[in-house]
Amino acid sequence: MAGNVNIASSTRAFDRAIPLIMKLLAIDTALEACSVVAMVGGDQEPVIVSEVVGRGHAERVFGMIESAMEEAGLAFAELDRIGVTIGPGSFTGLRVGIAAARGLALVVGCPVIGVGTLAVHAETARGLAGAVPVLAVLDARREEVYGQYFSAAGDPIGEPQLGPAEYFASKVESGDVLAGAGADIIAPHLTPGLAVPIVHRRSAPDILTLANISLRAAASGLAPRPLYLRPPDAKPQTNWKVARQ
Repeated sequence: MAGNVNIASSTRAFDRAIPLIMKLLAIDTALEACSVVAMVGGDQEPVIVSEVVGRGHAERVFGMIESAMEEAGLAFAELDRIGVTIGPGSFTGLRVGIAAARGLALVVGCPVIGVGTLAVHAETARGLAGAVPVLAVLDARREEVYGQYFSAAGDPIGEPQLGPAEYFASKVESGDVLAGAGADIIAPHLTPGLAVPIVHRRSAPDILTLANISLRAAASGLAPRPLYLRPPDAKPQTNWKVARQ
């Protein structure tokens, strides 16, 4: 079936040689939650700070980062890498998280791993259901969804897309599963008689899954950018501008 290590399209570019005992900070502000996790590795449990904020990620994220890092006993200079969700998601939220990750990485001098929101949902589903093909979907409003297919091995099949529920439903086959907050929008459009389990209905991606993907992904050296599949609803006004002479 069917993100900026850029993993906009290569969500499982895992480098098996990368040691998993690594000091990492992961940030998610893609949707309604503002979440961070600080991981030291070894036997120490990850420190997760997460809150459903709806809006106002910019006011909350740095305080959460400081809290998680302090509780983990981790100095910013010790970070080996930073992971962040790149979308699809909220325009403002994505900008906040990516700017925070890029700014911190610039100061620390570590790579930033950008991970697609749908890739996190698919990996969460595979963790719950096993090695199965996943259609990860989110509600995009306007009777559309964001969707991306992943094979049973977790590899993306095609890029994340925006489209009507009927389009994605027509691609689902027996043995596939659905995951994400758009699953119930897809379900009524499936082929009659086709039983397709919904593994989870999460909207905000799981922060620990994001961290685990970020640990294993091969760093590209490219700065992550937001994955926008639809232009913003709010557009700058232009009627006040003075015509160029």
